[in-house]
Amino acid sequence: MTFPEHTVEKIGGTSMSRVRELRDTLFIGDRNGADLYHRVFVVSAFGGITNLLLEHKKTGEPGVYALFANDDSDHGWLDALSRVAKAMSEAHAAVLENQGDRALAEDFVRERIEGARSCLFDLQRLCSYGHFRLSSQMMIVRELLSGLGEAHSAFVTTLMLQREGVNARFVDLSGWRDEIERSLEERIASGFGDVDLSCEMPIVTGYAQCREGLMREYDRGYSEVTFSNIAAYTKAKEAIIHKEFHLSSADPALVGEAAVRKLGHTNYDVADQLSNMGMEAIHPKAAKILRQSKVALRVTNAFDPEDPGTLVDDQPAQSPAVEIITGLDVVALELFEQDMVGVKGYDATALEALRRHNVRIASKSSNANTITHYVEASLKTVRRVISDLEKSFPSADISARSVAVVSAIGRDLSGLQSFSAGLQALEKADIDVIAAQQTTRNVDIQFVVPRDAASDAIVALHEELITKSAMTHFDKAA
Repeated sequence: MTFPEHTVEKIGGTSMSRVRELRDTLFIGDRNGADLYHRVFVVSAFGGITNLLLEHKKTGEPGVYALFANDDSDHGWLDALSRVAKAMSEAHAAVLENQGDRALAEDFVRERIEGARSCLFDLQRLCSYGHFRLSSQMMIVRELLSGLGEAHSAFVTTLMLQREGVNARFVDLSGWRDEIERSLEERIASGFGDVDLSCEMPIVTGYAQCREGLMREYDRGYSEVTFSNIAAYTKAKEAIIHKEFHLSSADPALVGEAAVRKLGHTNYDVADQLSNMGMEAIHPKAAKILRQSKVALRVTNAFDPEDPGTLVDDQPAQSPAVEIITGLDVVALELFEQDMVGVKGYDATALEALRRHNVRIASKSSNANTITHYVEASLKTVRRVISDLEKSFPSADISARSVAVVSAIGRDLSGLQSFSAGLQALEKADIDVIAAQQTTRNVDIQFVVPRDAASDAIVALHEELITKSAMTHFDKAA
């Protein structure tokens, strides 16, 4: 099937909570007639809903999924599901002005919530028999619950736009009550089978139920994977991610609104480095899909629709430059063994222990007798890893401490002497540098600093490597 030239655009949960504003700018604005179309919108759940359905992304506070997984017969998950229904009602009441639309949204929430409630009850009853294990079904439960949030926001957004005269179409990829098992491509093909992009605006769920099981591999990054696969399948002219901020040279809250500069243009190399530092422009697997499909990505500020945002493609930089400074809180896990020199197996054993405890590695370094992994995990989890390693290497000295990795990132850092300039800037700011490294690919430099100095390090590096560098370049050009 072929589609007319179009864009596929994704809106995140925080922005979805302000969807009424987006109606008047992003969705409609000054467009009318045919100009409204040739756009596909993939939406996340309204802000906070997925946290209530699963668990809070930052605090870990349990939602329906976490309570159901640890149910000790007090059925706390039932109360949590009721809280989800209430939060959904409050979300669409703030979006929909027409009473008839609100009634339709209430019916939609009631049908989905009651369906999920019945499903979970039935599953509990089934697993009360010895032949069935609840643990083997928990990933399916996680996917079922996730889909509720995106289906709700997509349905409500469709109602809102239809009320404004837009021929919006709800495309539900969540597989609700679908008896056919489909691959992701088949699910997308089914959802878009009779969609006419020249006169319809598809509002698509960010979650897609499929044979591959998106959450098993991507967990809560699934919506960007759905988005990129739709862009690849429909051969979109451009894939656009609308965030609530511009992709900038640093966090404006740290370095100041006046100091930061919008990137404007970068490449997938930089996007991958940002992802590794916990500042995702796009999930790396989603970026890979777009890159291989030769679909350019654009990251925009949803609330600044006149600005073209930042284009992310596969093109190299026209000239070397540091583009962004960002930081990540990590734990430095250090394995020291005097007899490590020339002996294989230490690193493999450490990696296996980290994998077993589901610990993500942000960076690593090593020398003759020391391997240090900078990991994104709690000290409690890292101590479990240490316990495993001490059994494997009883004579090794294994330690952990909380630090931060602050990184200077750019498409091409060659010839800039940013490494030495960064060290000097941190020394001038009286910040202790625990470790530092620059890889041969010349796309990032990492400075390991005390965790409580991370913000000051970002400010100092931004001033030296971006602000001063730009001024020097301007003076030379003049």
